Amino acid sequence: MLYLRSIIFLIGMWIFTIPFTLASLLTFPFPAITRYKFISIWAKTMLYWLRISCNLNFVVKGEQNIGSTASIVLSKHQSAWETLAFQKIFPPQVWVLKKELLWVPFFGWGLAMTSPIAINRKAGRKSLEQILTQGLDRLKKGFWIVMFPEGTRTLPGQKGKYHIGGAWVASKTNTQVIPVAHNAGLFWPKNSILKKPGTIQVSIGEAIDVNNKEPDEIIRLTENWIEKEVLHLND
Repeated sequence: MLYLRSIIFLIGMWIFTIPFTLASLLTFPFPAITRYKFISIWAKTMLYWLRISCNLNFVVKGEQNIGSTASIVLSKHQSAWETLAFQKIFPPQVWVLKKELLWVPFFGWGLAMTSPIAINRKAGRKSLEQILTQGLDRLKKGFWIVMFPEGTRTLPGQKGKYHIGGAWVASKTNTQVIPVAHNAGLFWPKNSILKKPGTIQVSIGEAIDVNNKEPDEIIRLTENWIEKEVLHLND
């Protein structure tokens, strides 16, 4: 039954995604924020469909920590779920992602319309400079920036290496960091179509003030909070 529900979700997703993407392309002449607000309807619809088809919902703790100041969100990355849910939880945002995602038919085309910071992860220092330059541009336009410091999805209970890129950009742009922990991987496993019923827990930490802090300290504070918090979510 779980697999049947998961397949129903997948079928419904593609039935909705193809025409919605074509409609999204028509928003190209509009400002970036306007395009985002329209295109994010897709993610919000998928969350609703996920609840209906797979009985998978979520709760958020710490919403009061979001505030109105454009920030850099540094989050745990366990599944594709958070790329949907963050569009409902946080203000208009852009994602730092690998540029290959923009080549995925329909999904990538719509993603490209949301003004992402698409990087070549093998470019090293050049990628950091791109994130900084484009990040400043997006922040000035009122976007938040979402990054996954571990770089890739991790299994529940596992921890990857926290890379300094997001903290470095936060330090250079003097932008506060919002740490986020969640346990989505327990319900939407990595590299699986299976969606388990239940309630995903998301915890949003207090903003980390980056003033007078080096990137090493910023990422250390972020890592410590996320990894401690995620243990409570997995209990």
